[in-house]
Amino acid sequence: MSPRGRASGAAARRKAIAEYVMRHGNVAVTELAEAFDVSVMTVHRDLDDLETHGQVRKFRGGVTAQPSSVFESNIAYRLTANQREKQAIARHLLQLVEPGMSVLIDDSTTALALARQLSDVTPLTVVTNYMEAIKLLSGAPGIRLIALGGEYHASHDSFLGVSCVDAIEGMNTDLAVVSTSAISDRYAFHQEQEIVLVKRAMLRAAHRRVLAVDHTKLERVALHRVSPLEEFDLIVVDELTPAASVERLRERRLNVEVAAFES
Repeated sequence: MSPRGRASGAAARRKAIAEYVMRHGNVAVTELAEAFDVSVMTVHRDLDDLETHGQVRKFRGGVTAQPSSVFESNIAYRLTANQREKQAIARHLLQLVEPGMSVLIDDSTTALALARQLSDVTPLTVVTNYMEAIKLLSGAPGIRLIALGGEYHASHDSFLGVSCVDAIEGMNTDLAVVSTSAISDRYAFHQEQEIVLVKRAMLRAAHRRVLAVDHTKLERVALHRVSPLEEFDLIVVDELTPAASVERLRERRLNVEVAAFES
């Protein structure tokens, strides 16, 4: 096989390996070697490349697409995870949106679920740094779309950095909907500081601030604090959230609402 052919084959295999890991969450290296009929050494080289591009995270003997306290999962994985919960939260959030409002949404897949429903409540001004939401809402009737620029990050499919923060700081919106990768009883957290800086700017730029998190994010921490939970006017969770977790948040005088699944 020619060098070009080998490179093409390696690229296709890495893409297939990434998709396999996204579907399964956690996979052993030996399982990948067997599934793709290559050596363990070849699998390690492929995983090193995928990890460099932020698609997976290696650990001893295996690989994962799931997040840790210092690693945020790739956007491709997050788009497929907990969809029922995110859709329920989005339906609940839609009740907060009224025609004529300006709505700021972050680059979370939970906020994207809300973006998919915003055409039902128009006219609206929507501000976002999330490429998928920009593509979804561009040209949507009744929606004035403001895209936040900055440095594009493929692993999040969004724009971040100083330019993005500067653009947000020039805004004053009615509502901001953000999600984070972890929350404790006191703080919202995220693994990456560039994401944290953008989310903090979004909170400063909104009259009403809403945190939308599914049950898998609760009672966890990550490397960076985004903000104290008291800074949010409302926290929306899904109905799989343990009642004890909801009660602990409410005991801190936090406004928590539970989004129900469709029957």
